[in-house]
Amino acid sequence: MPRPIMATISVPAMQHNLQHLVSGLHQQANRLGRPSPKVWAVMKARAYGHGLAQGLAGFSGADGLAMLDLDEAQACREAGWKGPILLLEGFFEPRDIHIVDTQRLTVSVHGEEQLRMLELASPAHPIKVNLKINGGMNRLGFVPGKAHEAWQRLVSLQARGVVGELGTMMHFSRADDDPKITQRQLSGFLELVSGMSGPISVCNSAATLTTGLWAKLPAGRPQWVRPGICLYGASPFAERNAASLGLKPAMTLEARLISVQDCPAGSSVGYGHMFTAEQPTRVGIVACGYADGYPRHAGTGTPVAVAGRTTRLLGRVSMDMLAVDLTDIPEADVGARVVLWGEGGPSVDAVAESAGTVGYELLCALAPRVPRRIIHADNRGSDFQRFQETTE
Repeated sequence: MPRPIMATISVPAMQHNLQHLVSGLHQQANRLGRPSPKVWAVMKARAYGHGLAQGLAGFSGADGLAMLDLDEAQACREAGWKGPILLLEGFFEPRDIHIVDTQRLTVSVHGEEQLRMLELASPAHPIKVNLKINGGMNRLGFVPGKAHEAWQRLVSLQARGVVGELGTMMHFSRADDDPKITQRQLSGFLELVSGMSGPISVCNSAATLTTGLWAKLPAGRPQWVRPGICLYGASPFAERNAASLGLKPAMTLEARLISVQDCPAGSSVGYGHMFTAEQPTRVGIVACGYADGYPRHAGTGTPVAVAGRTTRLLGRVSMDMLAVDLTDIPEADVGARVVLWGEGGPSVDAVAESAGTVGYELLCALAPRVPRRIIHADNRGSDFQRFQETTE
């Protein structure tokens, strides 16, 4: 039989998360008496490790899709997506503009080099552009002292028919944990773009889920929010879990017990003897390791579910295996189901916190060797006989 490990990707969960977010935005908009913002569903990194096909199915109700890679954008077009696609990092060399043109993509323009490429371009159709402002994150974007000049150059390109719809965007650096800094960034951005026109996009997952933040933008300009991690059922906030936000996990990583060891007090487990039993301990060995995308730096105490009950990781994660504590789960034996994260187990955020990282990394790092089962209807059986591997 195949090695007993599987990642289940739930399209219904992705659909739920998008609809839940959109419903919340509509409710806020109705209370405020203003239009609801449109939604870019962020699908970078092959939909955060869930797969482009699943992202397209899960977010078909979004107003647009946002991603980084031209190849991914073309794949979405070939799969039948006819709506807007935003390239969050824009284009990288002059020949990319031809693809942007033929695929009718929207681009972020965040640097002088991109401006120069556009000034030398002759696209068949005007290209939709979002001027990206560096609001204090200092990754991409024009600093305030150069933003107005960049805007005027884009307006000139608009007059020439090179640029079509022209808007502005920025990225919050601490919307997940510091409202004062976020408000300062937003105020500076709004002051800077007050003389500009077109759509505005500033809200990532954390900012989108922060009640009323998007409503501080000018009501007279079209608005787009850019949710990412929350659409996959993980939380952008350290202090608020996904369930409390009404989100469902879109990825469940599960495996099976392949061995059980009875370890006497004083014996150690795994490489480096990172765990030594203080009392007789029943240890289960799971067919999952860091080569599958489970974090090697997760240590003893990281939550895991075995046979439907919560327990803990023991010792150091190996390439292909990890150990769990079965002392209080006497019914668990070889073949028992183990949920590493997702439905029926700990959240990916809880595992990430124990490992000193974020859920984003774990979802994106799922290894290609892990078979995927795609759920298109609301049935989540865990029979390995029914698992179907999918590749992209």
